Amino acid sequence: MLADALYAWFHYLAIFLLVVVLTAEAVLLRPDLTANGVKRLAIYDRLYLASAVVVLITGVLRLTLGIKGAAFYMGNPWFHAKITLFVVIGLCSIPPTMTFLRWAKQSRQQPGFVPAAADIKRARRWVMIESHLFIFLPLFAVLMARGIGA
Repeated sequence: MLADALYAWFHYLAIFLLVVVLTAEAVLLRPDLTANGVKRLAIYDRLYLASAVVVLITGVLRLTLGIKGAAFYMGNPWFHAKITLFVVIGLCSIPPTMTFLRWAKQSRQQPGFVPAAADIKRARRWVMIESHLFIFLPLFAVLMARGIGA
């Protein structure tokens, strides 16, 4: 029972970190983005990836070793909706990640590099799409945890 509680705790911590980092990216992606902000975006994006991986790992631990067992989750359509949405959010994170990597490379080659406003706006749009989709994950989790639809 303690292991299950720890899996849940680490899962929630990773989710909270993911939300914080996603928020930090959205805050930085403003028209007044600086060269220092470009460097911070690259760091935040790595933290985003790390937290998403920890969310996934702890989720798998909860699925396979948790008290409810895999059968509880696998038979629930909200579990599948949640996983599908997590994958969609992950796919939406690819364009901004590629942009941040390109910006990091350009900032190494051109000290003081600041991206064009249109590029910032495009990257922010993707981050905001991720953020808005993320709102539905807790809803799906609650429905799943209560066995609704199973």
